Amino acid sequence: MFSSKLLVCLSAFSVVTAGYAAEPSGANRYNVLFIAVDDLRDDLNCFGSDWVESPNIDRLAKNGLSFTNHHVQVATCGASRFAMLTGLSPATSKMQGNNAFKTLARESDRAQTLPEVFRRSGYKTASIGKVSHSTDGKEFAYNGKGDGRDELPNAWDELPTEYGEWQRGWGLMFGYHGGVHREDGSGHKDLMEFVAEEDSELPDGLIADVAIKQLQKWKDERFFIGVGFIKPHLPFVATKGDWDAFKDKDIPLAPRQEHTDANYWHKSHEFFKYDAPYDDENPLSEENQLMNRRAYFACVRYVDRQIGRVLNELETLGLADETIVVLWGDHGWCLGDLQMWGKHSPYEEANRSPLIVRVPGYDSKVIDSPVETIDIFPSLLELCQPKDTATARPLDGVSFAQSAKTGKASRELAISYWARSISVRDDSFRLILDRDRKKPAELYKIQADGSSGRNIASTNPERIQSILTKMLKRKEMEQKDFAATVKASLGN
Repeated sequence: MFSSKLLVCLSAFSVVTAGYAAEPSGANRYNVLFIAVDDLRDDLNCFGSDWVESPNIDRLAKNGLSFTNHHVQVATCGASRFAMLTGLSPATSKMQGNNAFKTLARESDRAQTLPEVFRRSGYKTASIGKVSHSTDGKEFAYNGKGDGRDELPNAWDELPTEYGEWQRGWGLMFGYHGGVHREDGSGHKDLMEFVAEEDSELPDGLIADVAIKQLQKWKDERFFIGVGFIKPHLPFVATKGDWDAFKDKDIPLAPRQEHTDANYWHKSHEFFKYDAPYDDENPLSEENQLMNRRAYFACVRYVDRQIGRVLNELETLGLADETIVVLWGDHGWCLGDLQMWGKHSPYEEANRSPLIVRVPGYDSKVIDSPVETIDIFPSLLELCQPKDTATARPLDGVSFAQSAKTGKASRELAISYWARSISVRDDSFRLILDRDRKKPAELYKIQADGSSGRNIASTNPERIQSILTKMLKRKEMEQKDFAATVKASLGN
């Protein structure tokens, strides 16, 4: 469920109806513009967080389908993107780490990934920025070592990412103003930097520039263009104007900060390895929490502007009426929630992320039933009807295309994974199970503000049993590890 605050916010500009225009007939019906945003929480103005400045994403939501109960498969970049691009659950693929793409075959009789389906169907395909795990679609380590082969074999016609001053893909990923980056050997690892005057002086501005040029180049083609923006991923880097807009802004602290009953709490190593502009503290003082939250939302403001530039070009070229636009956050991010700063956990704040889909002719809707990242793959196949839909492995996702028309649920549960945990979300509760059965189950009633609340597992055995019973219906029960966890939790 989503909060009454969210309902009010969305109803102000969203007409929720059951109507939709007639779809085009035949195969290869629509272009696809797929926008991935790294570490993007669903703290957006259009999702009820009124202190956030996200006018371009809000505009997309106003004319699209807003999935307010979307959850990723794994709360880390590489594994989440692997699940999205392959349509496979980690229960099937066994992939939960950033090296997942190395398991793809160099050659296959059938498509292994979403863009490969479209390419085999005659679409022109391009990846710009961080769509898979690497920031340019090529296999290189952070230090630049590697052979540069395509991270997604046979998926892309072009990998046109430009490096600018940052010289390579991972330079863009961890870039600062002036071509400096975390992996250049200089030791530069500031937690935040807001000195750039123009958008184009930073990597995401460059990514938007390339995306615009690609749209212009292929305006007369059927295309699948993936555009992956970096911010608000660490380090927090945006323009001076973005920081000025937030440095004194009144914003809330994370609603739930204590973590005494959270068995999967971590020390936020990714965050604390950066050099902060204050003495490191853990937990952070309220003043420093607010500084970091403002820095994060300054980055959201910056990346929203780049998204707007790309969407504006799509409209200028007259392509909006024949292009499905997907905006997807690759996972959430704890922004002081449970005294954590980062992803890498089975909790709500790390696994819930924004998913907005605009389909030509479809009325805007708010869909608050559970949906998973792996559902994107079959949904785009159903909506676009590419000519060649044969995949190397059966897809694990469930299409939400019919939900987009009716507003009715296509799933009862969304399931995520972290390390040895299984994290299960229904309309309003999250259940976390330990596959090794060494840690007790955790159950959270998701609050109106989207936070986890307190662990109420000990006082709600009936709710736990209800969720477990629904899990018995899942395809994942074919996997021994998953099935053993569910049955043991049920006492079978």
